[in-house]
Amino acid sequence: MSSTPKARPATAPVVFTANRLRDGRVVWLGAEGSWVEALAAARVFPPEAAAEGLALAKQGERQQQVVGVYGVEIRHLAGAPVPLKFRERLRAAGPSIAAEPAGWRLAS
Repeated sequence: MSSTPKARPATAPVVFTANRLRDGRVVWLGAEGSWVEALAAARVFPPEAAAEGLALAKQGERQQQVVGVYGVEIRHLAGAPVPLKFRERLRAAGPSIAAEPAGWRLAS
């Protein structure tokens, strides 16, 4: 039986992300525990406050607003938060392809 891996402590500022239950959209923890669609509006926690941020974000799961909460380390570039990992930069940018490209529509 495998055990759950321990999260490593944050070494950079952190934002928290999840998927909104209502529509599956990527959202970011904003001010006062709200969930926002823009990474630029996300609340940034210093590394030493990451546990506090995670606890606040997990409230959104308990309230059935979001699912899959986790922290994302960021750096500031030109005053805006930018995720360190490519996966999170892609999530922040939105869908990478059109939902239904022309020519892929199924006959009704």
